[in-house]
Amino acid sequence: MTRFIDVPAMTELIHTIGVKDFIGQLADHIHNDFVRWPEFEKSARVANHSEIGVIELMPVSDAQRYAFKYVNGHPANTAKGLYTVMAFGVLAEVDTGYPVLLSELTLATALRTCATSLMAARALARPDSKRMALIGNGAQSEFQALAFHHWLGIEEIAVFDVDAEATDKLVANLVAFPGLRVVRAASTAEAVAGADIVTTVTADKAYATIITPDMLEPGMHLNAVGGDCPGKTELHADVLRAARVFVEFEPQTRVEGDIQQLPADFPVVDLWKVLAGTAAGRQSAEQITVFDSVGFALEDYSALRFVYEQALQLNIGTDVELVPEASNPKDLFSHTRRQAGRARMRRVA
Repeated sequence: MTRFIDVPAMTELIHTIGVKDFIGQLADHIHNDFVRWPEFEKSARVANHSEIGVIELMPVSDAQRYAFKYVNGHPANTAKGLYTVMAFGVLAEVDTGYPVLLSELTLATALRTCATSLMAARALARPDSKRMALIGNGAQSEFQALAFHHWLGIEEIAVFDVDAEATDKLVANLVAFPGLRVVRAASTAEAVAGADIVTTVTADKAYATIITPDMLEPGMHLNAVGGDCPGKTELHADVLRAARVFVEFEPQTRVEGDIQQLPADFPVVDLWKVLAGTAAGRQSAEQITVFDSVGFALEDYSALRFVYEQALQLNIGTDVELVPEASNPKDLFSHTRRQAGRARMRRVA
């Protein structure tokens, strides 16, 4: 049987563990998997683009497990009452190909994205960072705010979005966390001024320049999350030229990240090498660092692995017969009979 985690089950899992601990433990899982980067078979995601969005498949595997995520990105969806990003994923045994987990990943993608941002900032941001600017206040924003507040010591977040209602929503949701001071800014420049860390998580599929060189300050760390497909950027090219730039999987980031604006020989640093101790991260307190984050399949592998482990431990989810039970593995045709093909599922107690 395959463990199935739908949205109610994922919500139960998050509630049982707690959002804070879920993010922290997931960040540790992602860090541990990045450190063993050479053990994974990796490829850039397979994407089908349209004028209004993208649908992608993201596969990765090591010697034990194979994982993939189906995910979309359609910025106009919010006008239709749908999320911009929706996802699900599968975790399977490499030895047999048997799927052990089928899970929702819309919630989990937001959690793994903020956990990856946290992991990178731990390695790259100044350790005394206290103030963050959060540009883009949509579906991902609360997760980013809480990750940096709870686990990196950020005390104040200046928030801005061109959609004032998105900021209203963010501020209302963060009221439940009284240790975090939230300041509404009137513009991106106002939010960024004096920030130790700048997180951009905008949704528009456009060559945007959310952050410009005049906004940079010595020692700033930029967590560029929203630029994640061809034709979509958030940072002015000169911001990148002024910084030491870190990436997840370089062949994918060259096509999808903010560095798509720059020549193919523009120097970048693999984040996994920094985490493994084989490459330098921040080289001085004054250096500007950029994490050009596009999201990579290994992060989803880590999320699926974490969800599977926790679902089994906490007895959350449903066991479903996603593939036929093989009473005779050479007789698939028997499953065309009604009794043999009857759908079975078992809710875990």
